[in-house]
Amino acid sequence: MRFDAAIDSYLSHLRVERALSANTVAGYARDLAKLSLFLEDQGAADPRELDLGKLSAWQSKLAKAGLGPRSAARHLSSVRGLIRFLVREGVIQSDPSALASRPRFGRKLPHTLGEQEMLRLIDTPDVRRLRGLRDRAMLSVAYAAGLRVSELVGLTFGDVDLARGIVGALGKGGKRRLVPLGEVALEHLAAYLEARRAEGAVQSTVLFAGPRGAPLTRQAFWKIVRRYARVAGISFRAHPHQLRHSFATHLLSGGADLRSVQTLLGHSDVSTTEIYTHVTQDHVKRAHRKAHPRG
Repeated sequence: MRFDAAIDSYLSHLRVERALSANTVAGYARDLAKLSLFLEDQGAADPRELDLGKLSAWQSKLAKAGLGPRSAARHLSSVRGLIRFLVREGVIQSDPSALASRPRFGRKLPHTLGEQEMLRLIDTPDVRRLRGLRDRAMLSVAYAAGLRVSELVGLTFGDVDLARGIVGALGKGGKRRLVPLGEVALEHLAAYLEARRAEGAVQSTVLFAGPRGAPLTRQAFWKIVRRYARVAGISFRAHPHQLRHSFATHLLSGGADLRSVQTLLGHSDVSTTEIYTHVTQDHVKRAHRKAHPRG
């Protein structure tokens, strides 16, 4: 099998079996095409000819071309996915990327809201109006379930089971996960739905609908979060994903295990979730410095 044919087989696997989006698959294709061209220049057309030396030389070429550490790490991740696929398919016997050096870059930790800030944010909407009840319910559900913005605005009535206290989120790659909602979020959601029925709002299957029954856009929810954050006195520029960051951080701070948080967030790789352990450790260090007499 030629290397370009191996790449085509892997991309087909990503589209069909892993159901990744067209944009994600296109990103893999771009990264792998660079390696394919490099190997072609090296006279290595067979995947079995890829070894650590050629892989390291390719990484060096990317670095000399000005590729940043994060982009280089993404390229290496794309190649590792291809190689693992080829090993499973029996095309190659071992993984030469296992010893490849990962580009080093500074750790950028997600900014999270404190628990009191989250409470202030959720309590800010004017719940004397249907719109305020809707906004409070959206903020509560986003935080209580750690939903992505696209998952939140895409919710329908069928995705929520108030009796069981769960919400079904349609995540990346079309994967659905069930996430429990706490009592407060369920109360806020029930109050919104009751008011919506009482006011005879436009009939729609969309859970968090606009005035005409259509789903809110991601940009609309960004504006909602920022507007209420200003009113709540949150000084930095808040954005919706911080609710998800805060959900994960607060769970880990409260003693939840990493694998459980990974499942709740819908992360396919636990390494993605591990960033929140660093955030939690930083919180612990700050608390120690502030409270300990010799901190």
